[in-house]
Amino acid sequence: MDALEAIASRRSIRRFDPRDVPPALVRDLVAAACAAPAPHHSRPWRFVQVRPETRLRLADAMAGAWRADSDDDAAEPAVDRSRRQVTNAPVLLLACLDLEGARPWPDERRRSAERDMFVQSLGAALQNLLLAAHARGLAGYLKGAPLFCREAVVATLDLPPAWQPTFLVLLGYPRDGAQPSPRPPLALDDLLAER
Repeated sequence: MDALEAIASRRSIRRFDPRDVPPALVRDLVAAACAAPAPHHSRPWRFVQVRPETRLRLADAMAGAWRADSDDDAAEPAVDRSRRQVTNAPVLLLACLDLEGARPWPDERRRSAERDMFVQSLGAALQNLLLAAHARGLAGYLKGAPLFCREAVVATLDLPPAWQPTFLVLLGYPRDGAQPSPRPPLALDDLLAER
């Protein structure tokens, strides 16, 4: 599969076959992620492969943080769905941002711009990972839940202080018949301007 075909055909698929993903393949996907462009020749991404025996604790901690932030009982179905996703995915990676390579600008404006560069680099790394997974026959998607409960994720996984949890990457072989929703039509004229 060439790069343009992978970009055009990659979609978020959330229904996985239960078969195992070889550990060497997971390592190859993380290596592909680490080929992303990064500021200052850094590698500001850290990945944690969350073992099956740790996932329930992680799901419980994230659910507890969600409930503490919410005064809406209607959130429970979403919490239950998230718990199933986290505990049942064949591979669960936590993507973290490490800003230790960021320049310590003296003003907030430049510190914020520096952080934005690192965050965008993490986005490129995650896209690389998902495209590489797709090219290798895997399905996957991202969950941004850790962004809303960083302290709970850090404590549960005993992460180093510099590692800031961002996204969960859920991966596996697609279940037979699993199809993503169709993409909405692309209105490129609304997205690309000339000045």
